[in-house]
Amino acid sequence: MTRAARIPAMIGAAMLWAAAGAASAQDMNLPSPFGPDDTIGAMNNLTPQTARDAARLVRTGQVYALGVVTGRATPAWPGRSYTMVVTQSNDGAGGALGANRVTGHDDLLITYLGIGSQIDGFGHMGQGHVYFNGTRAQDFFAGTGVTRFGVENIPPTATRGVLLDMTRHYGQTPVAPGTAFNRAEIEAAARAARVTLRRGDAVLFHTGWMTAKAQSDPQAFIAQQPGLGREGAEYLASLGVVMVGADTAALEAIPFEDANMPFVVHQTLLTKHGVHVLENINTAQLAADGATEFMFVLGQPRFEGAVQTVINPIAIR
Repeated sequence: MTRAARIPAMIGAAMLWAAAGAASAQDMNLPSPFGPDDTIGAMNNLTPQTARDAARLVRTGQVYALGVVTGRATPAWPGRSYTMVVTQSNDGAGGALGANRVTGHDDLLITYLGIGSQIDGFGHMGQGHVYFNGTRAQDFFAGTGVTRFGVENIPPTATRGVLLDMTRHYGQTPVAPGTAFNRAEIEAAARAARVTLRRGDAVLFHTGWMTAKAQSDPQAFIAQQPGLGREGAEYLASLGVVMVGADTAALEAIPFEDANMPFVVHQTLLTKHGVHVLENINTAQLAADGATEFMFVLGQPRFEGAVQTVINPIAIR
């Protein structure tokens, strides 16, 4: 079996254990700088001023939906599925309600919340069953929903969004799978975009991977991808950014920089620094329009006890 063929199986195991390879990894379980009771991590860097500054970036009023359509055909990690059932309340004839013949439909959604565009909460991934701010799984995990770090507790976001176009940096579309961008590449892309990354930002990477692979080869879209490297994650976290996302399914590079440390970028951002991860973000139109900074708005569904959820962030220029 080739290394590429082993990737889906390795991914499945890593997602099941949430911290595979932790014994060989640098300790991720650091106390939050915001105190022992902190549950929102880098979101503490959002202030009324960051929202006001972001609003000043709105000049044309152009609005971008950054979420993809989520459905049965949406590429998903192995084992995740989506089912929608729509029911008819009556038949529109004899079953109609009242003299005004009221009819309608209702829907039942049975799905994993980690399908399509999504945000990862701090309960999604940890190290050795310890999660953000040194919180042990036994202290918040419940099969009916986590009692801490549920996505319903993520504050609403209105801040500056920054797009770093890695297709321009590398001169290729899409960026090759397994390409990991770290501090040097991030700084170069930011200089090219004429932006300075700062505290409170939501940073998005455009790699062209979604446009190239999501529909034409959904299995390849999941199994390998370009993305953020471990040093790059540390660098972004040190700047005080609140969210990091990309037009890929994992944000980080696959094949991994170190095959023995799968999803270490997730651990670095979520577990160690309390920075939310955004996946499957539709950056294509922003990149096509040459957008580099914009107002980024996100009010995620508040599903109680969920560790991740489907989202549709908005960019406004």
